[in-house]
Amino acid sequence: MLTSDVGVEATGFLLARLRERADDIETAEMLKSELRGLLVEMLVPLEQALDSGGKKPYVIMITGVNGAGKTTSIGKLCRYFQNQGLTVLLAAGDTFRAAAREQLAVWAERNRVAVVAQSGGDPGAVAFDAVVAARARGTDVVIADTAGRLPTQLHLMEELKKIKRVIAKAEPGAPHETWLVLDANVGQNALNQVKAFDEALGLTGLVLTKLDGTARGGVICAIAQAGRSRTSPLPLRFLGVGEGMDDLRPFAAREFASALLD
Repeated sequence: MLTSDVGVEATGFLLARLRERADDIETAEMLKSELRGLLVEMLVPLEQALDSGGKKPYVIMITGVNGAGKTTSIGKLCRYFQNQGLTVLLAAGDTFRAAAREQLAVWAERNRVAVVAQSGGDPGAVAFDAVVAARARGTDVVIADTAGRLPTQLHLMEELKKIKRVIAKAEPGAPHETWLVLDANVGQNALNQVKAFDEALGLTGLVLTKLDGTARGGVICAIAQAGRSRTSPLPLRFLGVGEGMDDLRPFAAREFASALLD
């Protein structure tokens, strides 16, 4: 568990639960089966179906640190929503890096969707224009990219709050989703990211990327354990399992628990 980034607290919780059932466990296979069941029980609250509630445009704001895989995840989300029969428009809200806009434009071209962008300028204005354009065109989903930043960069975190307020001006009640993209390779540091971004923005979901390498993604157990005190658990919306267009999958607790142990 520890080498899979489950973390000390969550591992201790699981071991305590296993000890409670020790008298009924006679073989290694039974032990593994019990542990799998406990993991599923821990992770099921994070498995929540995405429901737009009929909102159109349905606005999703994407945040995270540099290199977490935000832009790539947005490109894959385009394909996911298109497979649901929905139309998508992208907002290139990372106005600081030309490379980010270009990367998003490449994904937009691959998916044949429109992207609202501008060179430099105010990222909030880009998000505002995208939402207004989506409403005018009857687009189903708007996905807004934002510049990567560390939670300790307080002035940039304040800018994220501003972008969220501007989106709300363009569409009352929006953004309807605010997701944090996490790199599975950062281990327990993901807990700090979740805490900081949630305090700043009020997150509604997570996306865990880069599970196609050596990372096992056990930090999700730590996030689930830490979130037990929340009134409503923070959902894990999607897993990034590769570089392909279709390598973004909705989180399934039972499948994830089995992959973590196998």
